[in-house]
Amino acid sequence: MITIRKIYLADLDVLQDISIKTFVETFGSSNTKENMNIYVHNSFNNLQMESELTNPDSEFYFAEAGNKVIGYLKINFGTAQTESKDYNSLEIERIYVLNAYQKQRVGQQLFEKALAIAEEKRCSYIWLGVWEKNAKALHFYKKNGFVEFDQHIFVLGDDKQTDIMMKLEIKK
Repeated sequence: MITIRKIYLADLDVLQDISIKTFVETFGSSNTKENMNIYVHNSFNNLQMESELTNPDSEFYFAEAGNKVIGYLKINFGTAQTESKDYNSLEIERIYVLNAYQKQRVGQQLFEKALAIAEEKRCSYIWLGVWEKNAKALHFYKKNGFVEFDQHIFVLGDDKQTDIMMKLEIKK
């Protein structure tokens, strides 16, 4: 059974661990080791993670199987959003699941948590960015009703990559 629970500052070490593991599993084979190391160092260090965890406009959630953390969700509102600062939207910045737990609907449960929060906060839409080469994630979001609306550049180390921006209108 998979449970979803909110992450707090006391969970910082576990969040760092799952963040690094899932990011490397997902993108390590498609990028240079140097670029991966730079990104991991800049994005998942103590100071950066603590800043994100204590931001009142961001929330994190673990997916757990028993006592094991197997994935996580990061959502942003208002000024914490990485691009759109629309106060009527929710950004899914990260949904990551360990490879060993893929195809067990863990990502779907994390997405449904984000959707429930967006509905509770009466957001008009959810948006996110997905690397254009991440076919599995693109398929997942399209299956869940997201449509492409723009692109932006995501920098991984010294590599400028294209993210597809996707949006899901929330029916009220």
